[in-house]
Amino acid sequence: MIAGVTTVSLWGSAFVGIRAAGHALSPGSIALGRLLVASAILTSVALVRRERLPDRRALVPIGVFGVLFLGAYSVTLNAAERHVDAGTSAMIVNTGPLLIAVLAGIFLREGFQHSLFVGCGVALGGCVLIGLATAGHGSRSASGLALLVIATVAYASAVVVQKTALTRATAFQVTWLGCVAATVACLPFTATLASEATGAHANALAWTAYLGAMPTALGFATWSFALRRGNVGRVAALNYLIPIVAIVLGWAYLGERPPLLAAGGGALCLSGVYLARRVPPIARSRMRTRNASSPDHGRAVSPRREIR
Repeated sequence: MIAGVTTVSLWGSAFVGIRAAGHALSPGSIALGRLLVASAILTSVALVRRERLPDRRALVPIGVFGVLFLGAYSVTLNAAERHVDAGTSAMIVNTGPLLIAVLAGIFLREGFQHSLFVGCGVALGGCVLIGLATAGHGSRSASGLALLVIATVAYASAVVVQKTALTRATAFQVTWLGCVAATVACLPFTATLASEATGAHANALAWTAYLGAMPTALGFATWSFALRRGNVGRVAALNYLIPIVAIVLGWAYLGERPPLLAAGGGALCLSGVYLARRVPPIARSRMRTRNASSPDHGRAVSPRREIR
């Protein structure tokens, strides 16, 4: 839960950072810049820890996750927000957790819990209210809407693939190698980044570095940690809190005072996340029965065995 909330807070701050850096850098440049910073940090940590590469079977899903989530999703979302207003973008992208719950139920056999889908529906309604409250009069071109759909599908698919990768590798390995794979995929933006960075204000470059160090390197590490240890649908439901964090930080840093309707939407998001993460009484009793019958029940697990 702590790891999930940390991720939500960092990813919410990314919206402020992207808007601040977007005045001087293009979508591809922001994506590549933050990935270069994140890859450098995570590779340094891997060298210090003498991290080994995971089993070969894990490399393909890790690469797919990195390219889809850290690469395709970031670039297409940044590009879409140049053609579609923020409110419409929020409403479309925030269908992602609900799509994740459906995909996890089909491909990961997590089932279709009633409370999960009710909670996701309530939270999605809150996101719609936030989107309607914060929507401006910007254009809504067909290309921008198509990019948002692509970004949402890439995001939801990547989370399901990531869960598979986490069964074959550690959370750090998935985050580290996923960043490296996404960096390689975004290398075509190198010339653009070099050209724009020379004339960019120091504030834009500082925000890009922040995006790489915090929402990407640390945020995806805590996300992988939470996803490996929890139900995909319930962990993904925490992402409905991201608009709330973004609104609060935008109010504090950018001076963008949220309308009253957005506050009502935030309350719905909180209620929906609570419902989505609530374990039904029957499932809770089954978990207790399973834990009681486990051979390790009542016996401490050694730290060495837990790390393995």
